[in-house]
Amino acid sequence: MSAILDGALDILQLKVKVTLMVEKEYDADSVKVLRGLESVRARPGMYTRTESPTHIVQEVIDNAADEALGGHATKINVNFYKDGAVQVIDNGRGIPVQIPKGETQAAVELVFVQLHAGGKFDKEDESSSYRFSGGLHGVGVSVTNALSTRLEVQVKRDGNKYSLVFENGERVQALEIIGTCAKKDTGTTVKCWPDPKYFDAPRVSLTQLEHLIKSKAVLLRGVTVTLSIEGDESFEEKSWTYNEGLPQYLDELIGERQLEEGQEVAIPTISGESYATENNDSVSKGEGSIWAISFGLGGGHGESYVNLIPTLSGGTHEAGMRNGVFEAVKTFMEHHSMMQRGVKITSEDVWNNVCYVLAAKVLDPQFQGQTKEKLTNRDAMKMIASSVRPIMENWLTQNIDFAKRISDLVNSTAAARNKSTKKIEKRKTTGINLMPAKLTDCEAAGTMEAELFLVEGDSAGGSAKMGRNNEFQSLLPLRGKVLNTWEVDAGRIFGNSEVHDIFVALGIEPHTMQDDPDFSGLRYGKLCLLSDADVDGSHIQVLLLTLFLKHAPKLIERGHVYISQPPLYRIDVPAQGKSKPMRKVYVADDLEKMATIEKLKREGVAEEKLGIQRFKGLGEMNPDQLWETTLCPDTRRLIQVRLPELESSEALDMFNMLMAKNQAPARKEWIERRGNDVKADV
Repeated sequence: MSAILDGALDILQLKVKVTLMVEKEYDADSVKVLRGLESVRARPGMYTRTESPTHIVQEVIDNAADEALGGHATKINVNFYKDGAVQVIDNGRGIPVQIPKGETQAAVELVFVQLHAGGKFDKEDESSSYRFSGGLHGVGVSVTNALSTRLEVQVKRDGNKYSLVFENGERVQALEIIGTCAKKDTGTTVKCWPDPKYFDAPRVSLTQLEHLIKSKAVLLRGVTVTLSIEGDESFEEKSWTYNEGLPQYLDELIGERQLEEGQEVAIPTISGESYATENNDSVSKGEGSIWAISFGLGGGHGESYVNLIPTLSGGTHEAGMRNGVFEAVKTFMEHHSMMQRGVKITSEDVWNNVCYVLAAKVLDPQFQGQTKEKLTNRDAMKMIASSVRPIMENWLTQNIDFAKRISDLVNSTAAARNKSTKKIEKRKTTGINLMPAKLTDCEAAGTMEAELFLVEGDSAGGSAKMGRNNEFQSLLPLRGKVLNTWEVDAGRIFGNSEVHDIFVALGIEPHTMQDDPDFSGLRYGKLCLLSDADVDGSHIQVLLLTLFLKHAPKLIERGHVYISQPPLYRIDVPAQGKSKPMRKVYVADDLEKMATIEKLKREGVAEEKLGIQRFKGLGEMNPDQLWETTLCPDTRRLIQVRLPELESSEALDMFNMLMAKNQAPARKEWIERRGNDVKADV
């Protein structure tokens, strides 16, 4: 099954799956209910990230961290084994082993086999065991169990040691007492073997696991977190304890600070902590945040957490912190008359100079999806902003010299952005519409969350315009093939309207590899080249890559340039009984088509029953198809364009041979020598 289909199916968040059969009447037997953990195994992408098993291990670590957050555990140990198993040990209270009222299974068994079973629902009770936690729906470790070939649980509680074992989500060893221990000796041990068939990569990412564990130590001051990695003869152990918390961790993340010219001392890290002491209309007792920020060159990045859960895509708590910092800095600059005349600063002018770590405590956090990568609580923005701003204002007032240096950084960023905008305006004759007429912009334009798609042809641009997400996706249709700019001087490339419109939309100036360009005006975090999946489309991609490699190489070096991979074929798969409805599989090329057909044949689908459609171009796809296969961040294929490390000169030589006018003999020789390696649809 192609990655595109897997992602598309993962979006369908269904608990009851209704299958409309082609050959059978739609009746009561057509309705199938997925019980227990069946729904997790049927649609794992609804419940976890399927790139690797790291997230299902994180669910176990999060439970141990919640014990520490509640003040019940002081140690968390994570063991990584050579066979891919991961074990998490905490010295918390231990999962209860009694049978809850109205149930027939012990509590420890319920949390591993039953979705929506857990101890983290009662948020309003101030004496609740898990008043502040990342757990919301009670599906965390049950997902771990469902997607593991084996899972072993040991609990120390009430003077006894208990054991419980599952295989493929099913209990194979009932809860039993296997020994005794001191009554004060409590805790939970979970060891799981993730099932590789549910994930793109079979093993847990050690890099991500180490970063996750380390962050827990940062957010749990006084708690020791240990990672042990099994080697050939012994375990390699790493341990973290952060007594100073977030500021100490942020200093590690930043490393040696970059200093502004003429400065000998870096601006010190600013930190704050604020939690509500009583309930009011918008904030509950205990809600708030702890944070640390550092101003300096090379900012604009950081990490955020909610109830110890890493929010990789940010959310309302980050927006609140950004607003609070911006308002504080803006107020200081206005009060001390440090605003440049004619330049209006924005929150991005401040935020682009900041590195940060933010840990919020939210009573009832709402996330975008089960993987909890983005917080969506609206009240969190106001809560964090109102607590960050006064602390920042107080620090700026007490540290005037550093505050003025921060103001200079902000003014410099704002001036560069304003200068870039003025350059764009001078190139337009009317002065009314600064952006290209064909550009369909998005709401997030001007931030690194925004994406710009350079689309081949007006017809494809029309479908993409209707199918895109207008919050963060912008479109610029290109008319035919752009100019080969390899040997065109930078001062003359704007004579070509397509090239001119691209740079105007991006908000940056042409530059060379040796330049230090100003990227403060960059309006998009991702620049995606979207063309047909054929030879002409590949030619357009090469011409665009030539433009950026020659006249904006730092755009590639910084990782902003991507190539979109639309499908070349759609394979219609007939229904296979009640369990498998009709499917549409999108594949990128002939090789993937052949591999997919072979896989379907092994599943019992006759090749002659498959309907295969070849897309002639992007314009042939309707908006829904284009969104599902090419634009949706969850299901699309994007290839990041990067220069090979230590091989940039070789890449430049290759493009020179391919694109320079006087290199025809070298191209002919190369084609004769390497022509048999080319797999082209001509």
